[in-house]
Amino acid sequence: MEETSNKLSEDNFKFCADCGKKISKKALSCPNCGSPIIKPGTQNAENRFITTLLLCWFLGVFGVHRFYTGHTLIGVLQLITLGGCGIWTLIDFIMILLGNFKDSDGVKIKTS
Repeated sequence: MEETSNKLSEDNFKFCADCGKKISKKALSCPNCGSPIIKPGTQNAENRFITTLLLCWFLGVFGVHRFYTGHTLIGVLQLITLGGCGIWTLIDFIMILLGNFKDSDGVKIKTS
């Protein structure tokens, strides 16, 4: 019983990328060093958009853009089917251009 409650309390914490101290998952900044905590998908949104778009254009039939955005299973399926004979890749490319493509955390990959 104590082991289960200890596991649950451990799930509510993460580690600061700068100082390495244990902090709450809900923290907006590290109370130890003051470093801001950045949510996934908010850092370098423009770079993520361009990178995903280029990966889809040049290596889309191998599903590389899906691996990059965290969709590993779909990436494997695209790798096996060569991007659904290119159709799946074309659909993904259009979705990325329109800003409707999401990463594995549900954050849209689009220009700012």
